[in-house]
Amino acid sequence: MTSQPTAMPQCALSILDSRLSTALRVYGALFLSLLGTLPGCQRSHETVYAVVPKGQAHIFWQTVRAGATAAARESRVEIDWNGPATESDFARQITIVDDFINRHVDGILLAPTDRDALVPAIRRAKQAGIPLTIFDSGANTEDYISFVATDNYGGGVMAARRLAEILGKKGRVAMIAVMPGGASTLAREQGFRETLAKEFPDVKLAAWQFGMSDRARSLTVTEDILTAHPDLDGIFASNESSTIGAVQAVKARGLTGKMKIVGFDNSPSLVDDLKAGAIDSLILQDPFQIGYQGMKTLLDHKAGRTPPRRVGLPPTLVTRENLNDPNVQKLLNPELDRYLKEEKRP
Repeated sequence: MTSQPTAMPQCALSILDSRLSTALRVYGALFLSLLGTLPGCQRSHETVYAVVPKGQAHIFWQTVRAGATAAARESRVEIDWNGPATESDFARQITIVDDFINRHVDGILLAPTDRDALVPAIRRAKQAGIPLTIFDSGANTEDYISFVATDNYGGGVMAARRLAEILGKKGRVAMIAVMPGGASTLAREQGFRETLAKEFPDVKLAAWQFGMSDRARSLTVTEDILTAHPDLDGIFASNESSTIGAVQAVKARGLTGKMKIVGFDNSPSLVDDLKAGAIDSLILQDPFQIGYQGMKTLLDHKAGRTPPRRVGLPPTLVTRENLNDPNVQKLLNPELDRYLKEEKRP
């Protein structure tokens, strides 16, 4: 007599079905995860370019950011902006660059705080296969796609000629420099010193000190120079913070208008001082175009085009006489709100 198979109880079937379903979900998820690690199976990531300025305190850097954002929006890519709080903190900048390398961003736009200290980080980016463009200030390496910057030496030449002109080609002057190691500002200061020595032998550079890219420090060193050299006729200040510090010191001494100041870069307060006569003139860069052109070199490289090795932008001398010129106003009033207050993913 043949025995019939015993039917499995309904409750057992439910338990088995539940366990099989769970197992399929777990192993299915594991399989998809492993599949994603295989070459050619990874999801395409969002295109992100890193922009690393020397610092974030000055309007110059925010204008660079606006320019980079404009170029990124045109190509529908994203930028990730991060830099040290102060321009003297090159250790922090190295850490930021290394973080972007570890994330394997699509490209890096970097303004080195120090021409030597950032070289190993730049080399690491190249070894990781990440294209890198240097902007604003150079580094002692060839491991970059392009270098985008103002003609800083030419800006120093321009400042020397302007100061000599308004002093009648004779007198004693001082220079409020920025900081050691920064290639861009060192080039300005070199251009200023060498032009005075070659073209204006009767304009003597009596003193110069570093303001360390800090307004308060620049104020202090200017006060020290004014105390040590009461017969001083003029001052060249080679960036935004040094110019602000120098003007404040001159105002505090009651020397407004008597002490001729040629500054570099701009801010709303410096423009007000120019209008009021506390500053004779300002040498302006075009930081919006520096950011825009820097980002374009990376985008061109990504598209298989060969960007220029060097993109040089001329400085502009601004005085009260040409202050209302449309091109000058464009430099003084970049569209920051358009690009920074409404930063959204494209």
